Amino acid sequence: MGVRMAKYLPLAPLYRVIKDAGAERVSDAARETLAYHLEKFASEVSKYAVDLARHAKRKTVTEEDIELAVAAVWKK
Repeated sequence: MGVRMAKYLPLAPLYRVIKDAGAERVSDAARETLAYHLEKFASEVSKYAVDLARHAKRKTVTEEDIELAVAAVWKK
């Protein structure tokens, strides 16, 4: 599988996340792939949260919108 490029997330914190999970070593491709999937998840959550705010006739996305969106997207 090829390396997917993340647009927004810095790789150094993701290295630490993987290390904290117990990895002895972490490849650059592993960090890039995790960043890609986290951004993909964040995008889906964000879209759902925006829909929730619009449905409630609000322009501001709230913490509750994000929480509800995470719960909904996580179940998919």
